[in-house]
Amino acid sequence: MLKIGVDIRNLMSPTRTGVGEYTYELLNSVFKIDKENQYYLFYNSHTDVTQHTPLWPQGNIHYIATRWPNKLFNTSIKILDWPKLDKLISRNYKLDYFFSPNLNFTALSKNIKKILTIHDLSFKFFPQFFSAKQRLWHWAINPKKQCGRANNILALSENTKRDLVNYYKIPAEKIKVSPGGISAIFNNPVFDKEKIKQKYNLPNRFILCLGAVEPRKNIIGLIEAFEKTYSLLPNSYSLVIAGSGRGWKNKAIYARALASPLRDKIEFIGYVDAEDKPGLYSLAELFVYPSFYEGFGFPVLEAMAMGVPVITSNCSSLPEITGQAAYLVNPNRPAEIAEGIIKMLTDEKLREHFKKAGLEQVKKFSWDITAKQWLELISTP
Repeated sequence: MLKIGVDIRNLMSPTRTGVGEYTYELLNSVFKIDKENQYYLFYNSHTDVTQHTPLWPQGNIHYIATRWPNKLFNTSIKILDWPKLDKLISRNYKLDYFFSPNLNFTALSKNIKKILTIHDLSFKFFPQFFSAKQRLWHWAINPKKQCGRANNILALSENTKRDLVNYYKIPAEKIKVSPGGISAIFNNPVFDKEKIKQKYNLPNRFILCLGAVEPRKNIIGLIEAFEKTYSLLPNSYSLVIAGSGRGWKNKAIYARALASPLRDKIEFIGYVDAEDKPGLYSLAELFVYPSFYEGFGFPVLEAMAMGVPVITSNCSSLPEITGQAAYLVNPNRPAEIAEGIIKMLTDEKLREHFKKAGLEQVKKFSWDITAKQWLELISTP
């Protein structure tokens, strides 16, 4: 029986980003399988976040919470390499593993085996897409050093593994590619389309993009593409942009939308509750995700799972994840994105092709498989 510490600090927020979704779905699937190993879920917050932290009520899962002010906690780890998280979990026994599902301030005793998930290196390749505070945060946590300290690294795509090998010089044998899956809410979902339309004030026909409102998602490029297509389409479409408005460096995005001659056709609907996502996707005519860089890209698979044709970028992990099941475009060329939108909304055979291909492609991804890969990793001496 193993004793495993797990960092769940990214699950303290009332809304979840892709990293939070990854952490929750992976742990949820692991805990369904593993009833024997002991898991110690660690988080730190000066305020009470128990209403947001997921609860797994089974005997081998234990919660360890500290109440330090986060700035003090992180500064102490950065400067003093203290407190050791394994010692906060228990001074009476030694952990066999500590799992970090994302980069964060982490100090561990030397003999603790660490498993670290790296989602992407966007902060390295596109620092201009991050705020000064975020750049300072990434400098402070020292991702390269953390990768060097880890005994095993999980990457969600071959693309991220290549980046780690090429830019951090991490030995390839230390990195295991273990893609994410699709949430169970997308398996035969039941939803009321009219209620979802009313809740989010959705138009009758729309093109959908879902993701945090921040520069890396290339929303300005999508707006430019939408403007180029509007007069060339046989029907009137709106552009619906869903995702947390708590993104960063997004003032220019909102300003560009307001300055658009089609501003009345561009709608930001904010964060979408997880249970509403299947219905939202199913209402869309087309899903467009022209991100400049993704370590995985959960939304493209979610759209495919709901039978929505997908346009996405021809770079980073997205071609790898979508295979032949998405229409790929250069995200730096709004005219190319526009061309894809026109083709998808005027060629019914093409739409049907990508709908069927997407439904087949998404079958390749399963949280059960990812969980089993994770359990194999901790079972290997």
